[in-house]
Amino acid sequence: MRISVHQGTIEQERAELVVVNLFQGVTLPGGATGALDGAMGGAIRERLQAGDPLGEFGQMTVFYPRGAVPAERVLVAGLGVAELFSLDRARQLAALVARHVRSLGVSRYTSTVHGAGIGGRDTQEAAQAAAEGTILGAYRFAGYGKPAEDQRPQLEEITFVTNDPAALPKIQSGVQVGQAIADAVCFTRDLVNEPANRMTPTNLAQAAVDMAAGSGLICRVLGPQEMRELGMGALLGVAQGSREEPRFVVLEHEGGRPGDRPCVIVGKGITFDSGGISIKPSAGMERMKDDMAGAAATMGAMRAIAEIALPVHVIGLVAATENLPSGTAIKPGDVLHTLSGLSVEIISTDAEGRLVLADALGYAERLGPAAVVDLATLTGGCVVALGDVAAGLMGNDQPLVDALRLAGDETGELVWQLPLFEPYAEQIKSDVADLKNSGGRGASAITAAKFLERFAQGSRWAHLDIAGMAYAEETKHYVPKGATGFGVRLLVSWLRSRVE
Repeated sequence: MRISVHQGTIEQERAELVVVNLFQGVTLPGGATGALDGAMGGAIRERLQAGDPLGEFGQMTVFYPRGAVPAERVLVAGLGVAELFSLDRARQLAALVARHVRSLGVSRYTSTVHGAGIGGRDTQEAAQAAAEGTILGAYRFAGYGKPAEDQRPQLEEITFVTNDPAALPKIQSGVQVGQAIADAVCFTRDLVNEPANRMTPTNLAQAAVDMAAGSGLICRVLGPQEMRELGMGALLGVAQGSREEPRFVVLEHEGGRPGDRPCVIVGKGITFDSGGISIKPSAGMERMKDDMAGAAATMGAMRAIAEIALPVHVIGLVAATENLPSGTAIKPGDVLHTLSGLSVEIISTDAEGRLVLADALGYAERLGPAAVVDLATLTGGCVVALGDVAAGLMGNDQPLVDALRLAGDETGELVWQLPLFEPYAEQIKSDVADLKNSGGRGASAITAAKFLERFAQGSRWAHLDIAGMAYAEETKHYVPKGATGFGVRLLVSWLRSRVE
């Protein structure tokens, strides 16, 4: 999708459709909406006086100006209650507009920046939110079929217009950042939506190589032999049940000053998770292609920070493999040796994500990081605790945890901190190894994080359990049914805050 910005007045725009907005309870439109209303002879005021709910959040009302203005159609989008309006509401509204416009068969339209002006939000931030929401709301996974009901045209172009010359560069800057971030989220969604027979560990690594080449990132891919030389026994142990070889991907963005310690992002990349010998129930197993959503989000975040040239040294790590049952698969009771030197007793082969992350965190420790954040579709226990509203957040450094929580609030990718009290470590003590990979059902999201904590003890570290957030069962504002791309915007916001 092409997004452009120019100076002008909305009532003079020649377009298939122009979009303005209105707060709930307003009886006399102002700003761009008021100017357009005046040009149309009070058509919007007339509807308001008749009691039509034009300002309710997400309400879409189409007007046909019949030559009163150059635009063929006018869409008034409801902003909702002014006191409840936020940047995330602006993002949501932009997504709702994009989908509604597409439902009208329109492929190009012109819009004001929702939230700027009368909305009272920072112009650049509002423009970023508008660009993000538009792209994320218009997203569709191409797939491998052509459903008859989805033959409406793709959105091709949106133009944001402002009559304030001082606002123009701010809108342009915000749109540029928003488009880079949203495109990275869509890239992430595509990776997760791909079926597991197409998104193998090898193909995921190749996607990283291709993305890095186009974004200016440094990329290195390790195969099984290099992993053996490093001592990645946990990652290799999970991989040994599959015919597909594992891959370990290192992506590097050399922003910041020479000598800066890197921020490291670590993503779980189980491209299909059957549970291994501890096999999952068959119902819903097709969803287990999304168990690499943490890896995909890591790759998406790296793409975004490269595209916006963020001046921070960042390294992304992706541990990719399948988890399948076979005659060569690891078994409950086996003991694996990790890159960190710790031994792990296998209690459940379905607790494999923490095993591949253990070796990835061990690798991260060798990089001398300033901070480490891992994200993974790790536990069903986190879904039970937080549902599909927030990701679980845990860590050994409260300022880092607080910074991630704030980034979640700002982006609408909500997180909630769970405790890492030391008594929880009792549940993962082993009689035959340094620790075991499952502490049972009780506090399972927390004991999984306690396991990971053992492999990140030399760093400021935080863990995001995104099991409930990586995939959506229905479309809601800028979150589509299917892969959500959760985590990309949160991580980019966190990294940008380190610059600011």
